[in-house]
Amino acid sequence: QVQLVESGGGLVQPGGSLRLSCAASGSIFRLNNMGWYRQAPGNQRELVALVWSGGSPNYADSVKGRFTISRDNAKNTVYLEMNSLKPEDTAVYYCYANTWTNAYWGQGTQVTVSS
Repeated sequence: QVQLVESGGGLVQPGGSLRLSCAASGSIFRLNNMGWYRQAPGNQRELVALVWSGGSPNYADSVKGRFTISRDNAKNTVYLEMNSLKPEDTAVYYCYANTWTNAYWGQGTQVTVSS
């Protein structure tokens, strides 16, 4: 079993920045993708950014140029640097990771962008 623990959410003004972190622990043999999804009220959960172990990141079009995902494989941790935040970025952000056989989710962290 793999546990994902997120941190770093909160309230920020439009144009501001936040950094999310997600640490994986437990029975980790190899994590393939690690990344972030988000879900706003009334909306489906959507991809924000993913990065394959040793690979290039993939971003949703809505966050390209503003968000940066990075990964520390030695620490089994993934980060999301969010800049130029907009009110439409308001959502619960979920950490995601998978192996060849299983997918795992964190409990979610709230990000609110409001003046």
